[in-house]
Amino acid sequence: MNPSVPEAPGPVVPFRWLDTLWVQVTGTLCNIACRHCFISCGPKATQIPMMGVDEVQRALDQGRDAGMRHVYFTGGEPFLHPDIRNLVERALDVAALTVVTNGILLDTEMARWLGETFARSRNSLDIRVSLDGMTAAQNDPVRGRGTFAEIVAALRRLGEAGLCPVVTVVEHEPGLEGADARADFLGFVRGLGIAKPRVKFLPLLRIGREERRTHPYAGALGDEPLLPGVESSLLCASGRCVTAHGVYTCPILVEDGSARLGQTLDESAQPIRLGWTACQTCVLDGLRCNT
Repeated sequence: MNPSVPEAPGPVVPFRWLDTLWVQVTGTLCNIACRHCFISCGPKATQIPMMGVDEVQRALDQGRDAGMRHVYFTGGEPFLHPDIRNLVERALDVAALTVVTNGILLDTEMARWLGETFARSRNSLDIRVSLDGMTAAQNDPVRGRGTFAEIVAALRRLGEAGLCPVVTVVEHEPGLEGADARADFLGFVRGLGIAKPRVKFLPLLRIGREERRTHPYAGALGDEPLLPGVESSLLCASGRCVTAHGVYTCPILVEDGSARLGQTLDESAQPIRLGWTACQTCVLDGLRCNT
């Protein structure tokens, strides 16, 4: 089978199996418009529509049939979906679930429901909350005025509900890079009442709004084959992203039509040529969306 071909050349990654399924449940609709967002989400961003319950269920059914082990709900902001509780329960019926969120919509009642759902589900439920600094001065310039206080309050509520969310941090400034910053952030999250803090640092993806905030990539990868350990660890080797517009190589490239692999997961089971500029962040900077 010929690999999915973007505009530029690049190494080819064979598709091994479907381990991880990303579902863009709210499309590009989000309650905030981060300046470093790699898919330009926001309150008025409708370029990728919200998925209906039936569409999400079809994706879950296809993923289950393909043997997937983990589902990620993303957007946009998944908690904007009017049927998010229904969708969470449907996903947990078939696999472990992680919901990627900015946390702002997680009020006390929702946090309590998530804690109760986590406690009773046979599959694991994880909440991944994005926070880009230990102070408002670090976070708010990229996520918006007042978001630091709102996200921190949501993390406290999740901790009170018995959850230990993963906090993801984009390295958008030098103060968030290096071992000391990571140790400091772990201590900061622990201080919010999270019993077992987990922090995941992410390199910048220079597409979407981020390429306008700073700069785009200088070029794409060459054709040189990847080391086997790198190749097998990439999301596109064992994951796919389903949107209202079809199935894509990964959640990073859902706005690029050349990354669309078909309408079904069966159609998407094909090799991928890493010719998109954003592939550098995964191959060279070590970004792994699903760990």
